Amino acid sequence: MKLVIQEDGTRSELEFDRSVIRIGRGIDNDIRLSNPHSSRHHCRIEVDDKGAWVIDLGSSNGTQVNGERVQRKLLVRGDVVMIGGAELELDGHVARPERQPARPAPGDTQELRVGNVGPEKVLGPRKKDVGDQGSDTVTGDAQRERANLRVFAKITRALARETDEAPLLRLIVDSAIALVGGERGFLLLAGREVKGTPDPADMNVRVARSFDQSDIPIPASRVSTGIAKRVIEKGRPLLSVDAGHDERFRGMASVEDLRLRSVLCLPVMLDGRVEGVLYMDNRLQRGAFTEDELDMAELFASMAAIAIKNARMVSELRERNQRLLQSTEQIQSLNEQLGRKIRDRDTELAVVRAELGRERGRYDYTAIVGASDEMRRVFQELDRIIETELPVLIQGESGTGKELIARAIHFNGPRKECPFVVENCAALPDTLLESELFGHTRGAFTGADRAKKGLIEQADGGTLFLDEIGDMSQEMQKKLLRVLQEGELRPLGSNQSMKVNVRLLAASHRDLTEMVEGGDFREDLYYRINVLSLRLPPLRERRDDIPLLADALLARAAREAGRQAPIVPHEVQAALAAHDWPGNVRELENEMRRILLIAGDAVELSNLTDTITSKSKTKNGAAAVELPVVVGDLPAAVASFEERAIEESLRRAGGNKSRAAKELGISRFALQRKLDKYKLSVDD
Repeated sequence: MKLVIQEDGTRSELEFDRSVIRIGRGIDNDIRLSNPHSSRHHCRIEVDDKGAWVIDLGSSNGTQVNGERVQRKLLVRGDVVMIGGAELELDGHVARPERQPARPAPGDTQELRVGNVGPEKVLGPRKKDVGDQGSDTVTGDAQRERANLRVFAKITRALARETDEAPLLRLIVDSAIALVGGERGFLLLAGREVKGTPDPADMNVRVARSFDQSDIPIPASRVSTGIAKRVIEKGRPLLSVDAGHDERFRGMASVEDLRLRSVLCLPVMLDGRVEGVLYMDNRLQRGAFTEDELDMAELFASMAAIAIKNARMVSELRERNQRLLQSTEQIQSLNEQLGRKIRDRDTELAVVRAELGRERGRYDYTAIVGASDEMRRVFQELDRIIETELPVLIQGESGTGKELIARAIHFNGPRKECPFVVENCAALPDTLLESELFGHTRGAFTGADRAKKGLIEQADGGTLFLDEIGDMSQEMQKKLLRVLQEGELRPLGSNQSMKVNVRLLAASHRDLTEMVEGGDFREDLYYRINVLSLRLPPLRERRDDIPLLADALLARAAREAGRQAPIVPHEVQAALAAHDWPGNVRELENEMRRILLIAGDAVELSNLTDTITSKSKTKNGAAAVELPVVVGDLPAAVASFEERAIEESLRRAGGNKSRAAKELGISRFALQRKLDKYKLSVDD
């Protein structure tokens, strides 16, 4: 008998010389179909004296001949049999061999087995009756065995390649459904253990799949937990060809509610104990599973258990590697932080060592970086100023740290527990400055919807620091003078005065003496605020402090940015010390913040601003002294540079100390001290 089969666009011709031909998706069929719309055992063709008959085996989608659904029909040449999505055409003469005993249909065989399989009976592989089926059946069985081996090899390779647990579990269920021809498949895994055995009540449905490889929604309500519990408790597989009539499941509501027919359920064993359950069923066909499928499913469950174990081991190794990587990164980060702290501490210790080598004073000036002779003078004057409560005038160029000095005076003095109030007189116009200093009552002017305390009242008992007091108008100077003379304050819009007691600290980068002579600053206010005077030297007069300040400012910028401060080599420190820094400490701080962004592990000369590295010109047009070559430590390099600069300036000034000091940007007194320091003799 010749048959022509068309499935998925593929056409093939087959010849058979037997009385029974089985057709379906199961691997034990003579003609195996791949279309999911065909049943596990869909139909068979029997040949008798009348011809070839097609017999439907209770398939879910039915069997059609020439478009008409049939249960049993005699075929003639040219008939087209529709089986799911496949077409089978009878072509040519139908041989009528001697009648052989037809091999029972799988459904019929399984139907007989229902009554013979008792509860918890261990099912072995089904033996084949070779003598009854003839040599052609033996050949077909051998072909099916080879097909099974190919399927198992393919599945084994697929399981070995997948190491992620979630996709592996889906692959296991899909492979199991395809292997036994099931309609649905479920994989249940244990959530916790009870005395080494999983608790069936805590079994979770990890994967629920249909034969078309789609997920089943709400999987927990689609599986019989009673059957799964029985397999877990006994640790043995369970097969039923018709669960609805199986005495073992009598009284199980889940079996009746789900209307189960064929069921195949196996334990998944890991390390000798039940770890889960592989559950497959077919609600549309009785006898969909046989002992052959049970044997194959048991072998597959063992393979699946090994794959799950390997995937979990790989996952554990990945987690360990991730933890090790995170630990390594944390250790590296901690080492970097420790390195920064050590370097910052070294910088601080260097400053402390330098300061301990000089007399700094009796009070705490740790917030002020400086170890030069000029700063030593400042610290000595601060010792005398702090002991009193008299007004202080702090003078110095912009960026020299006047507010820092004012804070040192307050927080080391007798009023350190009282308020310290700061106001920049150049930052506000007169109308706002008056309101800020003296305060106002509600309704004193438009927009004054509530009363406000002035800064002078807020500083009562403490210290008021007025920065850039030289920029205050004459009218405001007059009002401030009245408060300082009488110790009384009257807010704007009020007719009542209040007593205040403040210590005034004032600062200005302008020469107030010249302003008094020019009539721009009240003479009486000048003498009121200039009881004690303190002059802060610019950086060009304290070059010894520039490397210390650069390191401290760079370390602070690095801490704020959460980065590691780069190393500042000697040649870079020498270049910094040679620059005049017209913006003083503020300019140096900005330079250090810029360097932090562009420098690598170490600062290079090319990282500095061009104005620092280029040769500057003196006021008379002569070239500046070239930077010395650094051979030893930094103090020696700075001293060498200062000595050469002084000698060159004196040479150009013809020995005139005043002109040389003016060219160097320092006072004549400071020049004389440096001459004594370096033992340089000059003829006036």
